[in-house]
Amino acid sequence: MKHNNIKSVVIVGGGTAGWMAAAALSKSLGTKDINIQLVESEEIGTVGVGEATIPHIKYFNRLAGIEESEFLLHTSATFKLGIEFVNWGKLGDSYIHPFGPYGVDMQGVHFHHTWLRQKHKGTAKPVDEFSLPGLAAKAGKFQHPRPDLTSSPLGTMDYAYQFDAALYAKLMRKVAEERGVIRTEGKIVKVKQNPANHHIDSLELDNGSIVSGDLFIDCSGFKGLLIEETLKTGYEDWTHYLPCDRAVARLTERLPELPPYTRATAKKSGWQWRIPLQSRTGNGYVYSSQFISDDEALASLNADLDTPVIAEPKFLRFKTGIRKQTWNKNVVAIGLAAGFLEPLESTSIHLIQTAIARLMTNWPDSSFNQPDIDYFNRKTYAEYEKVRDFLILHYYATARNDSPFWNYCRTMEIPKSLEERIAIYKENARLYRDDLELFTPVSWFAVFNGQNIEPKRYHPLADILDDNSLELRMAELHRATQRCVEVMPSHEQYLKDVCK
Repeated sequence: MKHNNIKSVVIVGGGTAGWMAAAALSKSLGTKDINIQLVESEEIGTVGVGEATIPHIKYFNRLAGIEESEFLLHTSATFKLGIEFVNWGKLGDSYIHPFGPYGVDMQGVHFHHTWLRQKHKGTAKPVDEFSLPGLAAKAGKFQHPRPDLTSSPLGTMDYAYQFDAALYAKLMRKVAEERGVIRTEGKIVKVKQNPANHHIDSLELDNGSIVSGDLFIDCSGFKGLLIEETLKTGYEDWTHYLPCDRAVARLTERLPELPPYTRATAKKSGWQWRIPLQSRTGNGYVYSSQFISDDEALASLNADLDTPVIAEPKFLRFKTGIRKQTWNKNVVAIGLAAGFLEPLESTSIHLIQTAIARLMTNWPDSSFNQPDIDYFNRKTYAEYEKVRDFLILHYYATARNDSPFWNYCRTMEIPKSLEERIAIYKENARLYRDDLELFTPVSWFAVFNGQNIEPKRYHPLADILDDNSLELRMAELHRATQRCVEVMPSHEQYLKDVCK
């Protein structure tokens, strides 16, 4: 049996996406029989404002062979138990999308059905009080999950991180280069294609050197140097559904106490993020240029900062959507080169991670089998589409009518796939999770309930328990969750202990 194995991989662009790809490929493939080279230019730089993540980042760090304490020290990281959403359903509202379940499932149905039954009776406590990560986040507390405690809420909670993306890329670079990845400094001035099949053959750098490869991974950011500027792949624009197309980011001093969660505050023409790190605070305003100018956005951001500024503002322009093919010929686009979904639910780094994993699963040989490529593209599109729908829900499920931006969001046409989800939940509170879908029923419920979408009824199985048993179980579950929070150390102290 003949194998036409890939002998050389060229990664175009560093930053988070490029160095994550380099670290993962060098770990999985090694560099003995395959040459992995990364081309980047210090002159060009990277976007580098994404700092919040979701729990899956822990698995990537393990794959890369990075100890958590090392990661925390090198990236100025803090722990993250969820995202607080302020003013999204209506002004004055606040809820947390937690990294972990609400309560426990009963009688074979999701917990939220049982809670809805109790709410209908008028005896329910706020559902956030049944979420250990949500309560701990608001209390400023943290400890690692205890999966060995199967009957405790501590056994079910999860967490992610908030960190400096530039420092994370440096850590990935260190790991990759230690494993034999070759870094080449230089700007790409010319891309040479094979005249027969139009695959990329080589890159010419500004110093005259030539970099050849079999497989090219495009991590060149929004411009998509190979996937778009060279191969003219095309882009599917989702701005109609996600109208924010700009952001202004600004760093401020460290918060006095480090909260273990990210905050997303809805504003008149978009929303503002706050991400607490050990060394500083990341802030930014994501907005729609149709409804507010850059100067007005910066003024609004500056007015709502919690600590003094330590850097000049950084403006970004983007277009939400996805390449029509994220793998085209012998080029695989990863990160911003593949597509962009705004940072509302901290999915950017996760989408880099899953793209790398999907590439490894469908690793090609030099024949570049088209059915493999088509499968990769279908799965990537489906993943982006489902994340897109979840993000749209935040904007669409609002009662706000205090600005033209929110009037647009509240009344815009939405995808049929999201329309169906909302209709099912409104009727019977049912939630489901499709194949390869990132967000769980718990996540969907957090937004539906947090933004005041009320179902007509709950699952019939939630009525199996008699009223007295229901009240006893819910009361004990509530007490157990409260006790767990009470015994947790502060996030600040826990972080110091781990970093020692």
